[in-house]
Amino acid sequence: MQLKKMVMALALAAPGVSFATNGMNMEGYGPIALGMGGASMAYDNGTAAMMNNPATLGLMPEGQRFDLALGFIGPNVDAAAGGSSSRSAADGFGGPAFGWGSRHDKVTYGVGVFGQGGMGTQYDGNSFMSAGSGLETRSELSVGRLLFPLAYNVTPDLVVGGSFDFVWAGLDLKMAMSTGQMMDMSKAGNLSFSANAKAGLGGYFGCVTCQGYFDFSDGSPFTGKAKATGYAGKLGFVYKVNPQVSVGASYHSVTQLGDLETDGAKVSMIDNTNAVGGTSTLTGKIKIINFQWPETYGLGVAYQANEKLMLTMDYKRINWSKVMKDFHMTFSSAGDVSLDMRLPQNWVDQDVFMAGFSYQSSDALVLRAGVNIANNPVPDYYMHPLFPAIIKQHVMAGFGYRYSKASTIDFAYSYAPEVTVTDGSGVTVSHSQNNMQFIYTYRY
Repeated sequence: MQLKKMVMALALAAPGVSFATNGMNMEGYGPIALGMGGASMAYDNGTAAMMNNPATLGLMPEGQRFDLALGFIGPNVDAAAGGSSSRSAADGFGGPAFGWGSRHDKVTYGVGVFGQGGMGTQYDGNSFMSAGSGLETRSELSVGRLLFPLAYNVTPDLVVGGSFDFVWAGLDLKMAMSTGQMMDMSKAGNLSFSANAKAGLGGYFGCVTCQGYFDFSDGSPFTGKAKATGYAGKLGFVYKVNPQVSVGASYHSVTQLGDLETDGAKVSMIDNTNAVGGTSTLTGKIKIINFQWPETYGLGVAYQANEKLMLTMDYKRINWSKVMKDFHMTFSSAGDVSLDMRLPQNWVDQDVFMAGFSYQSSDALVLRAGVNIANNPVPDYYMHPLFPAIIKQHVMAGFGYRYSKASTIDFAYSYAPEVTVTDGSGVTVSHSQNNMQFIYTYRY
């Protein structure tokens, strides 16, 4: 097992990959929400509200609350093509997160560090994914947030809220491509080399035994080599219709990130048969152009059926189509050496339905369960085995236990059944997950 980079949200942020669940989003932020299918729009779910609906922070009791969380995501990814198969070694992502909130009268504010999401895989050099180069192929994408929320109780029944989010992203990539794949991309207008780049890579172009290799990775368990920062925001409300029913909604803006970039990236052409002569490598700057996290709309309801049982249901719309049209990467170095590459993505928007319940079985113990159902936002034809964000369904269960007036623990487990997809080049990927979140809460 490899514990990869992941700064996680209140129970799950993201590694260099918070491995894809609802697309690249987590299926639930915080174990309270996760235990009920990810539903979180209309009830108090702790400081995870910063990632869900910031208005629900105003439902917390007077005083202060500190949440310290740990999360684990266990993806199982297998790729196969032409009679060969390989299992991704990136089978464990985990890490901490925290949130703090303070309510005084009508005003609630706080701060938190959460992982938003991401994705990634890792295949060894013996895999068909190496395109004959004998080199490891992998991807690790992570997005995290430092959040500053504010909620205001307009009336005893209505709370409005919002947050300002400082956003950061990191990406490592080791990707092999056969010369045939590169030439096909060039013919489609998705890959171009400057004349000086072609000269620097010698006679490898047209070499049928050669492979291309793109490499930038910092080797750190917490950061990606290509980095960017920016900002985003959230708005939300929660309204108590009557003593039993509350409704809530939120809007998450698209991020405003700069291009992910790094120096010291390498582009190589490799010929293991020595038909051309070994390996030729260029070193320079890589940029991932205009990578953003999408805007999201959420709407939900919570129904307190009796003093022990609460039912929840949410709907979420994630507008992937506006930000995941292609993966656009450029490379440049001294002497007018450059390349421009686009991997078409053409993701579709995602509809996520979440439902669950909590049952107060005793003064100390609450039990939870739920489901999370969504469409796969990645078109089969464009799915890449380095980025298999194809999970569609989850079933969840969890509990909370208050062992003193000040201290509570919450835990949730989420299982995503296997989804299998074959892409346009005949590569079949199967992906399932076992995920967990844990949080300790201290109130004072």
